[in-house]
Amino acid sequence: MHLLISNDDGVNSIGLQHLVARLSCSYPVTVIAPDRDLSGSSHALTLSRPLQVMMRDNGQFAVDGTPADCVYLGINGAFDQDMDMVVSGINIGSNLGDDVLYSGTVAAAMEGRFLSCPGMAVSLAGDTHYSTAADIALQLVQKIDHINLPARCMLNVNVPDLPTAQLKGFKITRLGRRYMGPGPVEALHPRDKNYYWIGPVGAVEDATPGTDFHAVAHGYVSITPLAPDMLSAMAINPLVHWLDQHL
Repeated sequence: MHLLISNDDGVNSIGLQHLVARLSCSYPVTVIAPDRDLSGSSHALTLSRPLQVMMRDNGQFAVDGTPADCVYLGINGAFDQDMDMVVSGINIGSNLGDDVLYSGTVAAAMEGRFLSCPGMAVSLAGDTHYSTAADIALQLVQKIDHINLPARCMLNVNVPDLPTAQLKGFKITRLGRRYMGPGPVEALHPRDKNYYWIGPVGAVEDATPGTDFHAVAHGYVSITPLAPDMLSAMAINPLVHWLDQHL
């Protein structure tokens, strides 16, 4: 199985290099990652200009585009090698609950939805024990053939920032929720123009048992299956009724 490894923290990220070092001992890998930090880029594709792909001295590829760009190129014929699975990470910091809507790490794994194996996004809930997250990634990749997931599914994996021996196990989880975050931070440009920083994420609203927030907080690796189908099934019947009554 040939692995395509990407991320959103950039090709120089310590998390990506830990992931590559661990997985490349057992599998052939191709690294295609952004040439800079593109955290929060979600599933954006670059459509307004061409993309440049640069091979680095270590054989890894840097792209002047988004995480989704990188995986799109990797699985759609820009490289001679056919890819079997996308592993994205190791993200510096967790991707829990509503975070998945913004995460380029999750988007990179989701872009691999056309492949035969489910993509996997791996995030570390901290910035210390990267080797733990790499251990978990390898363990899950080795077992991926033993699960029967729906087509186009991917796994969002969040690992507590603990030594491997201190992990309590694994939990299959649903997404928790955050409250709306505080507003943007306004500042004044030296030329008397206002500019804004996007504010921090909101506080956790739902971290009840069964959520990814709860699992990670209690020392468990959280595994959340995600799919690109954003249909709200619960809204169909009310909309049908509204359509019949009003349109």
